[in-house]
Amino acid sequence: MTVAFFSGKGRRIGVALGAVSAGLLVLSACDKPTPLATVTVGSDSVNSEAACYNDGDAIKESLIQGCLNKKPEKTIKVAMDDKVRFGVDPEIAHNGWTLFINGQQAEQEPFKGTYRTIPGNAFFASQTGAPAKKTQVSIVEAKGKRLTGIWQFEFVKKS
Repeated sequence: MTVAFFSGKGRRIGVALGAVSAGLLVLSACDKPTPLATVTVGSDSVNSEAACYNDGDAIKESLIQGCLNKKPEKTIKVAMDDKVRFGVDPEIAHNGWTLFINGQQAEQEPFKGTYRTIPGNAFFASQTGAPAKKTQVSIVEAKGKRLTGIWQFEFVKKS
């Protein structure tokens, strides 16, 4: 003869509590995702998490150049007459962000909005006169003079 230690209702409550506990354990093991940056050209859009990010704190000086030179994982095609739209999460905009082109700062003052549009021809100028075929564009979040996040994209010139 078997004796039930728990009634049917008690077993269901125990299983539910176990499932909730397991779910909370799994969630606590997850890393918080970095804020997203998005580039849109026409109907094509790519978004990316940060190539370098330190939960809103400054990135170490020794790591910045390596982050700026890191090969982008996201690529988008851009024609010279396209409008390139940039969008960032509000927490990036709150601190301010600038664009770097091929590792060089392209703007002096940080932009504090979540969205902006720049003409495609701004990204393919070269010093030899012929337009470049590829350009690495970085969105760089800064708190004052400290860089706190870097998002990488590669722009490929449409023919």
